[in-house]
Amino acid sequence: MPLELRPYQHEAVEAVYRHLRQRDDNPCVVLPTASGKTALLAQICKDAVGQWDGRVLVLAHVKELLAQAVDKLDRMAPELAPKVGIYSAGLKSRDAAKPIVVAGIQSVYRRAKELGHFDLVIVDEAHMCPPEGDGMYRTLFAGLKKTNPNLRVIGLTATPFRMTSGPICAPENILNHVCYEVGVRELIVQGYICPLKTKASREEIDTSGLHIRGGEYIPAEVEELMDEERLVEAACNEIVEYSRDRKSVLIFASGIRHGNHVADVLRGLGVQVQTVFGDTLDFERDRRLREFREGALKYLVNVQVLTTGFDAPNIDCVALLRPTMSPGLFYQMVGRSFRLHPGKKDALVLDYGGNAMRHGPVDALKLKPTGGTSNEEAPAKTCPQCRSVIAAGYSICPDCGFEFPARAKAKHDSRASSEGVLSGEVTETTYAVDGIRYTVHEKRGAAPSAPRTMRVEYRIGFNRWQSEWVCFEHAGYAQHKAAFWWRRRSNAPVPMTSTEAVALAEAGALAKPKSIKVRKVTGDDFAKIVAYELEEKPAWREPGGEEDAPADSTPSFQEQLEEAPF
Repeated sequence: MPLELRPYQHEAVEAVYRHLRQRDDNPCVVLPTASGKTALLAQICKDAVGQWDGRVLVLAHVKELLAQAVDKLDRMAPELAPKVGIYSAGLKSRDAAKPIVVAGIQSVYRRAKELGHFDLVIVDEAHMCPPEGDGMYRTLFAGLKKTNPNLRVIGLTATPFRMTSGPICAPENILNHVCYEVGVRELIVQGYICPLKTKASREEIDTSGLHIRGGEYIPAEVEELMDEERLVEAACNEIVEYSRDRKSVLIFASGIRHGNHVADVLRGLGVQVQTVFGDTLDFERDRRLREFREGALKYLVNVQVLTTGFDAPNIDCVALLRPTMSPGLFYQMVGRSFRLHPGKKDALVLDYGGNAMRHGPVDALKLKPTGGTSNEEAPAKTCPQCRSVIAAGYSICPDCGFEFPARAKAKHDSRASSEGVLSGEVTETTYAVDGIRYTVHEKRGAAPSAPRTMRVEYRIGFNRWQSEWVCFEHAGYAQHKAAFWWRRRSNAPVPMTSTEAVALAEAGALAKPKSIKVRKVTGDDFAKIVAYELEEKPAWREPGGEEDAPADSTPSFQEQLEEAPF
């Protein structure tokens, strides 16, 4: 099929090119699992090779991701197929001469001289890049820059952070700035990601006795805890009960012994199940994964194999039989169920490791400071009647109608076995606007050169204001949103600075707001304006001019393509 981008994918590609032109550091795109990162990769490769006569190196850390990238490049942009080479020991190929090379980092990190000149490097699953030290990625990039000092790196990831060191984007890291980001909930609402729901386990898992080493629970202790006979039997019975109407169930176990135990108990319950471990023979592993993808196998148990890069859209139930201290790993496990599939209405997540309680919902993960701890609780609770996990703000269960006692607080036991995978209750209120003011806002403690914003404050009651910030001076998606915000309200050209925007606003260039709709989500710190009722745009003429100014003078995306961003 020809390459056709979704609206948010197109915005992401534009943001990458804008970043490469306007900045001299390396951008990162953050898109949820199953949102189509490979489509971005294909478009960038297509433009770089066909439009600008460049060379692109695509990096991944597991052979499944390499094979998927090559397959999707071929399907999305067939004209690229003759230009794509594979360099991977696992795939038994060392083709380094093509304009596009898809490579495993383990195979190439010491072979920069053999690879030759590249203009762009695209790193899939970029959270695998070490932010510090002499890792494989840094070794490779240092070698490639000897051939091309102007080499640029683009990161693609769903989780822009690492468990032990925090965000992957920083001035001193390989990747420096998130140029575009879109969230899980937004894509669920738009119909691009499968809706999620969860049921709480009847068994409580106490992880308080587990020790932490290197930022993660000690594996042997985790397996010992989770492999207890009573727990395995209870969990397997629940999995079978909850998944009777499900098509494909992916189970994450805590170790090989535990995984085999789970599989044996499930077989004893009369279901067909297979396992995939790190030591599973390649041909056997490929056969089992194929049967699972095709629907011939309903239950599949794995241990640290299918957390990243495994693409099976038919998965409509995920069971997490392991606790983890890594919010990224929690997200990646749940993310295996995000993809849309014919006949798949939603995905069920069964969390037996208390991961949602520990990290928060997958669309609002809580990142603890490096080496620190947090006593904050996820905004969710379990309905005692139907076992649904719902936002803490609900007073009535939306699934069964159970009424929670008045003023009762959601019970957040650190030993709870399940929590909600999406964040809290949403309330929306419409307010009449009886006043508005515009100011230039400077972030406290920011450098003098830091971009400023236009702060817009709406008076919605006696001494009550609701604010928003419009980012004309920023790059990427924030700038795109600011331009859209302005065009909805004005016939004047989109301003380049916040000072100019405030001056134009005070000169009457903007339509007056009649009302705003404000959304508040349980657990969020701030409310957000999500809709406006505006008066007509005022007429606008440039000083000394006779006609209305054009709506926007920004070059089109196609016009921008004429200039290579690298």
